[in-house]
Amino acid sequence: MTGSPVRPKALNSATLALLIALTAALLPQPASADPVQTLATSHKSPFNCGKTFNANNWSPGHNPSGSLDWQDYGSDDINGETVRATASGTAYFYDEGNTSYGKWVEVRHSDGTRTRYAHLATMARAAGGSLSVSQGTSIGTVGSTGGSTAPHLHYEQRTSTGAMDTSPTVDGVTVSLGQKKAITSTNACGSNPYTPEEVCGTGYAVIDSAALTGGRTYLLYNTSNGYNCAVTLKTTNVGSPSSMSAFLEPEGETRTTNAGSFGYYAGPIRLSAPGQCVKWGGSIGSSSYTSPFEHCG
Repeated sequence: MTGSPVRPKALNSATLALLIALTAALLPQPASADPVQTLATSHKSPFNCGKTFNANNWSPGHNPSGSLDWQDYGSDDINGETVRATASGTAYFYDEGNTSYGKWVEVRHSDGTRTRYAHLATMARAAGGSLSVSQGTSIGTVGSTGGSTAPHLHYEQRTSTGAMDTSPTVDGVTVSLGQKKAITSTNACGSNPYTPEEVCGTGYAVIDSAALTGGRTYLLYNTSNGYNCAVTLKTTNVGSPSSMSAFLEPEGETRTTNAGSFGYYAGPIRLSAPGQCVKWGGSIGSSSYTSPFEHCG
């Protein structure tokens, strides 16, 4: 064939722009510069409202790095202090005896992140148990079990992959590696972190309740063992000790009462009453409730 060579037509501007965009999309993209997962859950201090303790993220040498050791502050001894969930989730209870964490709890939060609380003296459930918790629910007390040499609370914040957050934040305070900060708890302030079921224990369910000024009194029943349980919970002035009571009285038997100055609840009173009616109730200050004999077994 003779003649001039055939030349392609010039691409119009719209077609050229499309080709450039497609080429860019097919090129490999640079890896993310920040692969670390940020903890989305907001955490409060693991102690009672108003309590101040030192959060020590000491480095080097702490295992795992980035965990906090909560320790005494001033003259306030941390030993025996109530330990509370720093955020809501499901708590799982473990016991490694005289090694490692000793008695410890892991709370798994809804976003997949986790917190750990170790060297506990007591736990809200036996090892192997679990408990649905709100922010502020009591899960144990501070001790020195496992590989601990002195009473303190070992605390961790972990991502959903299990990686440590080495600069954990509690009550809005970030404690980075090598830092030690005194943090005052706002956990469980103004609301009752306990539920009637939690106070009475596994297997109990509410079957009746009555309102009181500043709270409510409850009757619960456990179908597995036939026991009733009475408890009174505050809804105002929570955490400040004041006069409260709860009582349970199987028909034909002596009334059992728990009365005193309490910050969160009165009770629990657990009694077996097979085939019997029960009278129950409680009080907060001058407000009280007494049921008739009812809920006959």
